[in-house]
Amino acid sequence: MPTITNINDLKRIYENRVPRMFYDYAESGSWTEQTFRENTTDFDQIRLRQRVAIDMTGRSTAGQMIGQDVSMPVALAPVGLTGMQHADGEIKAARAAENFGVPYTLSTMSICSIEDVAEHTTKPFWMQVYTLRDDDFMRRLFDRARDAKCSAAVITVDLQLLGQRHKDLKNGLSAPPKLTVKSVSNMMTKVRWGLGMLGTKRRFFGNIVGHASGVTDPSSLTTWTAQAFDQSLDWDRIREFRKMWDGPLIIKGILDAEDAKQALNVGADAIIVSNHGGRQLDGALSAIKSLPAIMDAVGDKIEVHLDSGIRSGQDVLKALSMGAKGTYIGRAYIYGLGAMGEAGVTKSLEVIHKELETSMGLCGVRKVDDLSRDNLLVPEGFEGRWS
Repeated sequence: MPTITNINDLKRIYENRVPRMFYDYAESGSWTEQTFRENTTDFDQIRLRQRVAIDMTGRSTAGQMIGQDVSMPVALAPVGLTGMQHADGEIKAARAAENFGVPYTLSTMSICSIEDVAEHTTKPFWMQVYTLRDDDFMRRLFDRARDAKCSAAVITVDLQLLGQRHKDLKNGLSAPPKLTVKSVSNMMTKVRWGLGMLGTKRRFFGNIVGHASGVTDPSSLTTWTAQAFDQSLDWDRIREFRKMWDGPLIIKGILDAEDAKQALNVGADAIIVSNHGGRQLDGALSAIKSLPAIMDAVGDKIEVHLDSGIRSGQDVLKALSMGAKGTYIGRAYIYGLGAMGEAGVTKSLEVIHKELETSMGLCGVRKVDDLSRDNLLVPEGFEGRWS
């Protein structure tokens, strides 16, 4: 294994090993990609407060997310098409997360099915679901998650309609992907990736094909996908989903304090401050800039997590110090998966853990639960002055 010291090392290997179509799928945002970029650059505005002559021994990153013990407050976020970044990608990522002691969240739009992941893991994982129109499919999806012993459901509420992602359109990235001469030619240069895909039976959307009404093969996916997402979604509809799932519930895609209050009212156990990695509403605030107002509104009433933009353990430290109880990585672990499979996901977690633990010590903090705004230097007007 090459020497990996940061997430960007994995990203460089990932870019060389994975077909351009799937690299661009992960490494892109909607429209101008302003929000995609600011998700990461806004973390850079926050400085850490160094403290010295404080006992730094016995540091621990261990904590809890929705009552579940974690080795650090970092979950693997739901990422669609993970099994196209590396053969059996969802299984490999879930196993890496399990062995590291952090939660794994399986996307509804995964290549490996709920049952596949459950069969190849020994501990419960989390299941992400979209707000789809088809009640029968939704009930059965929750039932399948329950049968697989999933310990939490994550409802994504910021994808009623799809934000335009220019790279995906140009690459023919859809459900299923539209192969072109250019994309096939590029795939043929990715020998290691291609051999992996030839060696697996899992190449289509395992949670949908054979489960959604009328979707019996990949060719029928396009019509289903175009009609499935519910643009009429409202909070009453989310209450209906809450009734379908009696376990811990997390609502993902909250950027506004008023929406955070609504999520609290429908009985969620946690919310995820997220802008879908900058892939939906371009021009929206970054997740880290949205966090303070949401903490002020509901932070003492519901568990608040943060997703979008985290690429390092220092980013995790900053989010936790700003009040988040947990964080999520998506692209950071996808880089590792595409670069080196399961070992790459483990390496991404090791990198972030090392950065978090070391930075905690240099800030004079021994436990993640002791992190606070006192550990940060936040520029005046960081959240912005908007009218």
